[in-house]
Amino acid sequence: MNHSASETGASITVACKVHFRPGAQGRRRLRQGEAPMPATVEPGRVPRLARLMALAIHFDGLIRKGMVRDYAGLARLGHVTRARVTQIMNLLNLALDIQEEILFLPRTTAGCEAVSERQVRRVVAEPDWGKQRQVWRNMGRTF
Repeated sequence: MNHSASETGASITVACKVHFRPGAQGRRRLRQGEAPMPATVEPGRVPRLARLMALAIHFDGLIRKGMVRDYAGLARLGHVTRARVTQIMNLLNLALDIQEEILFLPRTTAGCEAVSERQVRRVVAEPDWGKQRQVWRNMGRTF
């Protein structure tokens, strides 16, 4: 005689490892197997100057694509003054190797950051990239 588990009162337990993964349109999908290990994040925070440099590059892209007309439009969107947007956008006047160095500044783990945006304004004020590099090297950076 054949009896199902529900007829005999016995229970069956199936064990398997599952995890959720992001799916289409923000839905979460159930996946079988171990969850992948999350990426390790370096301790500390990205320096403010590096974030401002990335923001300037992003803003420039928005203007080039026509998504924002000008600095005044950026200022309205960001709820800041046009002067502040100009200060941020002036970072694009730096020599490309200095921009790259700023983008890859080491993370700040404690205390003050190695270099501030205000300090870099002296470098930006110099239109010649060769002289910018001299001023940048002579700033006494400790990074």
